[in-house]
Amino acid sequence: MSIDKKIVDDFVKNKIELVTTVPCKQLAGVIEEIDACKDIYHIPSNKEDEGMGICAGAFMGGKRSAIIMQNTAIGVTINTLATLTQYYRMPLPMLISYRGELGEPVACQVEMAVHTKALLMQMNIPTYHFHQQSDVEELNKILEYSFMSNKPVAILTDASFWGGY
Repeated sequence: MSIDKKIVDDFVKNKIELVTTVPCKQLAGVIEEIDACKDIYHIPSNKEDEGMGICAGAFMGGKRSAIIMQNTAIGVTINTLATLTQYYRMPLPMLISYRGELGEPVACQVEMAVHTKALLMQMNIPTYHFHQQSDVEELNKILEYSFMSNKPVAILTDASFWGGY
């Protein structure tokens, strides 16, 4: 089974009915799997904070949701995470491509990588970093944790997890 399929299967297993996404080259396979999944409603977003608002609306309507995004947008989501998601105790699994580490070919990606984990830590958001494909075996328990505790969680997936840049 592909990594992309395993991720979507874990979403379905955890009754995630809606996923919002912002385009990302590394996460393109997962996004394609979500598009093909009859159990998940896919809403593409223009911006990550907009996607979080969509997920909040789904939560208020009794649905489980998740967002797929790049770490370069963590900065624009801080207010939404603090004043909406965390304040109202909303679970929000965030599958995040972690760009900007060693070997990154795009220089502007590097600066946000320096700040990503620190920002998530400052916000007390549990953060998991997937380096190897076998790390995907942790996803189901991470999703269970998010919904059990009503907390957002960040799952950082770096280039080595996806097989390189």
